[in-house]
Amino acid sequence: MDQHNVQVGIVLGSASDWPEVEPAVQLLHNWGITYEVIVASAHRSPVRVQTYASQAAGRGLQVIIAVAGAAAHLAGVLASETILPVIGVPIASSALHGMDSLLATVQMPAGTPVATMALGAAGAQNAAIFAVQILARQDPALQARLTHYKQELAGKVEESSLHLQDKIAHLKKTV
Repeated sequence: MDQHNVQVGIVLGSASDWPEVEPAVQLLHNWGITYEVIVASAHRSPVRVQTYASQAAGRGLQVIIAVAGAAAHLAGVLASETILPVIGVPIASSALHGMDSLLATVQMPAGTPVATMALGAAGAQNAAIFAVQILARQDPALQARLTHYKQELAGKVEESSLHLQDKIAHLKKTV
């Protein structure tokens, strides 16, 4: 992939975070959003993280998603080295079940903003959607895809409600 056409950079603090992120990457792929995924640790490879962040805008990236567990300083370090929006996804990978990564990701000092999502796979999917929302501000076709996606979500809720009402009606008939 041509590095200058990548819109979203996804940085995993560990390759073990991939299962939580894969559905989000599939979402980006399905929507035609170009992305790259790398592994870089704020603690074990800080120069790699700093270099990635400081060069991201120059390479054409528009948004960075940082996925990390435990101490989870990845999003903050990335945000400190770039003016691009950084979206943090805390992962429940330690004995503290994600509380440590959530607090580390959400507690950024003034001047180092990180948009923090929910823990785990749901947070990763929301990060992908949020990145697309950022990109869609300048792309009417992408805005239309997001609108359609939201309509599909609403339709699924309506469908599940009707299904539940049918079950309840059936239950009432048997009583």
